[in-house]
Amino acid sequence: MGGPGPRRSQPARVRRARPLVGRDQRARTRRSDLTVVLAFVLLVLLALPSAAAAQYTGPLIDAHSHVPNATAINAYAAAATRHNVSKVLLLGVGGVQKNDSAWIAAAQKKYPDLVIAGAPVADPAAVEGLESEIDRLGARALGEVHVRQLSRKIDRDPSGPEFQKLLEIAAKRKLPVVIHDDLDVRATERLDRALTARPDATIILAHAGESAPPRIESLLGRHPNLMVDLSGMHFQRKPPLATETGPIDPTWKALIEKMPDRFLFGVDVWAPRLFEPAMLDRLMTWARRVLGELKPDVAEKVAYTNAATLLGVK
Repeated sequence: MGGPGPRRSQPARVRRARPLVGRDQRARTRRSDLTVVLAFVLLVLLALPSAAAAQYTGPLIDAHSHVPNATAINAYAAAATRHNVSKVLLLGVGGVQKNDSAWIAAAQKKYPDLVIAGAPVADPAAVEGLESEIDRLGARALGEVHVRQLSRKIDRDPSGPEFQKLLEIAAKRKLPVVIHDDLDVRATERLDRALTARPDATIILAHAGESAPPRIESLLGRHPNLMVDLSGMHFQRKPPLATETGPIDPTWKALIEKMPDRFLFGVDVWAPRLFEPAMLDRLMTWARRVLGELKPDVAEKVAYTNAATLLGVK
């Protein structure tokens, strides 16, 4: 018996067709995978804060900070040079530090182009000699005055006669008063009355009153003599204006951009640990990142123009 006959060859075009089909399928799969990857990357980029693309690079006045001793200003001045901070308003800490005035005077003497002096007000009920202190320091602001400070169990009435004497001096000398006032319903009513009683005196509400945008918007709408500083709202505090890497709170952003002439920016360093060079770098980088999320014209007003106008500096 003979063996099996010779195997018939498939036409060449059939043999080639099968591998081509496989290659086409693999190519389509690779393109599909690439599309998925690109879509994922795009979603990640969209989720990143807009400041990643545009950090604020314009002039910056730190409108609210403190020094905890006689030498901390040296570290601050070095960081200010690294981060192009034009000026810093140094304030007292509401009577917590008895040497505030001496430390501010020394800092201004050593760094006259950087430091703007605020005249400390330890107790708004004891303002004798305040005008002499204003003259001695060449002060451009008064404070920080602790009106309602929950951690210190301080609860004062800014609409009362004692605080009104302070506002009278502020109006006479055309200097803003920086207050720490942890706002609740009653504290807001008191602040309302104080602002109404002295429309010729400007109050800067530090830390946005530790409050929320709706309350601040209502106060700003009623009182043209109120300004708000965004100090102490960095990632070391809770709730922050923005975390260290996350975007600015959208409700705050909306209000700031709605009323751009009413806000100042402050870093609010006060404790020795905040003057470590690495921490100062983190805080000032954060400040410029957050400002960069605002519209450019708004960012410059909040970072520089509003403070320069209010404090009478260039």
